[in-house]
Amino acid sequence: MPKLGVNIDHVATIRQARRTIEPDPVWAAVLAELAGADVITLHLREDRRHIQDRDVRVMKQTVQVKLNLEMAAEEAITDIACDVHPHQATLVPERREEVTTEGGLDIIRNFDRVKRCTDRLLARGIEVSMFIDADPRQIEASKSLGAQAVELHTGRYADATTAAEQDAEFEKLASAGQFAVQQGLVLHLGHGLTYRNVQRVAAIPGVCELNIGHSIIARAVMVGMERAVREMKELILG
Repeated sequence: MPKLGVNIDHVATIRQARRTIEPDPVWAAVLAELAGADVITLHLREDRRHIQDRDVRVMKQTVQVKLNLEMAAEEAITDIACDVHPHQATLVPERREEVTTEGGLDIIRNFDRVKRCTDRLLARGIEVSMFIDADPRQIEASKSLGAQAVELHTGRYADATTAAEQDAEFEKLASAGQFAVQQGLVLHLGHGLTYRNVQRVAAIPGVCELNIGHSIIARAVMVGMERAVREMKELILG
């Protein structure tokens, strides 16, 4: 059964709306752990729109489960990652004008830049995962860089508006996931997954980890963090 990674970015989004000290994403991480989260995920963006440097450092000192830092393959962010030393770094694309990550990292087009970042992270003993589209070429590029894992972008599956479209996107994910596992990579999935669509992808053979943020935080506003995490984990475990 896949592990549940809870992305706590949007707790920080609420805090930063008022530039105050609450709600603290560190509190959210503690509650998520108590509810059964296997991984805590957070994204330190270059524009610092939600997670702040302080959050990453305190999180490393307090989180007892796996800490997964999402990050752009940029030198300044890589410096922070190498200093903080999360268990895993997931390299993602990043554009300042986007509301949220819009697609997978194009490793082939950005190979040299991604390689410099990956080499530094691996040298520090940090596991590296690539957040990519369900494309065998990107999977092969990830493996060639020495990444231990890939996280397939599930946004197109999550955003599908018809059953036929969702079926087609699901088949792409399942096929690419099988290829990644055959390449010896650990398989993760994430982006746009909700309580309504998660069970199908959770059943893809070989999936090790699902990273889910917005849907869990949205429900937590209504029912509390622990209940929101427990309900998602129950769905994943079937």
